[in-house]
Amino acid sequence: MSNGLAIEARGLFKAFDGKTAVDGIDLNVPEGTIYGILGPNGAGKTTTLRMLLGIIDPDRGERRLLGRDEPLDAAAEVGYLPEERGLYPSMKTREAIAFMGALRGLPLATGRLRAEGMLRDNGLGDYVDKPVKTLSKGMAQTVQLFGTIIHRPKLIVLDEPFSGLDAINQGRLEAMIREEAAGGATIIFSTHVIAHAERLCERIAIIAGGFGRRCGSARPPTRARGAAHCRPVRARRRASGASSCRPRASSRCCARLSTAGRASRICRSNGRASTKPSSPSPARRPQA
Repeated sequence: MSNGLAIEARGLFKAFDGKTAVDGIDLNVPEGTIYGILGPNGAGKTTTLRMLLGIIDPDRGERRLLGRDEPLDAAAEVGYLPEERGLYPSMKTREAIAFMGALRGLPLATGRLRAEGMLRDNGLGDYVDKPVKTLSKGMAQTVQLFGTIIHRPKLIVLDEPFSGLDAINQGRLEAMIREEAAGGATIIFSTHVIAHAERLCERIAIIAGGFGRRCGSARPPTRARGAAHCRPVRARRRASGASSCRPRASSRCCARLSTAGRASRICRSNGRASTKPSSPSPARRPQA
């Protein structure tokens, strides 16, 4: 595995009770980038992140985190916000943030100073000494994010960080993600919302049904004369009513996810993502 990558993974496979959750995921996350893992609920995003971090081990495949073959050896340099939020309700807000930093090796005194500064700088100064249970859901999620980055990690991993947040708090979270990236951190987050990936990510991986459908740039490509155009792959409906991408070899897969009439397409020619509105099919004229 080469240098210059914060995360490398080859052929990650994981099954639970005989049911495949992740099937052969490959990832390359360059240092200093914002990288998105995009896919529907149940696609295998959380399982993939947990394997990358060493929380669970893959049944097959290999991973490398911040240059270490054993992900847990890099734990002090990683900040992780899990999908399941958890703070001690009776703990004061500043102490909760400092405590999370201490779990990563940051001295409590340093954590308290940093926590107070972060709270005051983000409009939560009145809650420094108030218990977590007095915070709104959005405030509590912001506090947990502060605890994730309090020790100034090189790699920040966020699992569905926008879940349950209103538009204002989503905007604040996006601003914090950009700020951490500008400071040199590598950020990888999972989401099922295309708009978040479009606004934030430099590169994305699309996962569906446990398979890595495509990896590439999230920036709209500049269309050049003679350039190949991507074609949408229609989802094939399963018997249960759920839909999944048509199975193809990952090197030829062209995936499309759409919301609100927009489509995110991954070009098979250059691996970049582009967005453009879907056009309705023209109505057929009746034959004379």
